[in-house]
Amino acid sequence: MPAKEREELAIKVILIDDEPGIRLLLRKIIEKQPDFEIVGESDNLADAVTLFNRKQPEVVFLDVEMNGTSGIDCAKIIADLNPKTKIIFATAHDEYMPQAFEVYAFDYLVKPFDVERVNRTLNRIKSGLNPQEIPAGVQRERGSERLLIKGKESASFVETADIVLIQREEGNTVIYTTTDNYVTSAALSELEARLDPIQFMRSHKSYIINVSKIKRIEPYGRWTYIVLFKDLKKDALITTEKYEELKRRYD
Repeated sequence: MPAKEREELAIKVILIDDEPGIRLLLRKIIEKQPDFEIVGESDNLADAVTLFNRKQPEVVFLDVEMNGTSGIDCAKIIADLNPKTKIIFATAHDEYMPQAFEVYAFDYLVKPFDVERVNRTLNRIKSGLNPQEIPAGVQRERGSERLLIKGKESASFVETADIVLIQREEGNTVIYTTTDNYVTSAALSELEARLDPIQFMRSHKSYIINVSKIKRIEPYGRWTYIVLFKDLKKDALITTEKYEELKRRYD
């Protein structure tokens, strides 16, 4: 493919951070990915919006706090200008994480981050964003139901419709989708309160299941059953009481 055509197909990125070392690190990581092109950098938030308007990138790496000014406010402006923009906060300030995801941030990287962590984020962007396949005038839905999953060094959004199973494992809570899993310290009761009770059921003290993903339910013991799922080689327990409740839903 000619170089000019590759550039046109590349996912455009801008870097907004007042630390030259962080911008250099991100540039080195991103430039090794053939599907991305860094089209601009800024070391202050005052110029960031101007840069965004001029370059029209699909992806923005943005620090939360620079020289006393707020990256959250900048992200809100960018999101209003183009809701399709993938905003990735790269910051040493993990306390801003809840505010960051209020503006539908795509990811939140906590410094110091490593190459593998950044590459995982870039791969997620590639798998979900191909500008050549988005028809003109079509914008990705920003109001869909999503869960914010906080890890030790990062946070991720998970579409609730993609969740198959949530269970307790070895002192953690693990959220399973058909393609991935996410580990969090959040209690099942906390996640249950944030999920649609029509779509999700606390089937057992250690499990929350997406009832739309159930393939089959089989007897397991006198008081419990095994739930098998579509497209996931995991199972869950459901109590007799919850099994009867589930059957009543579909009577």
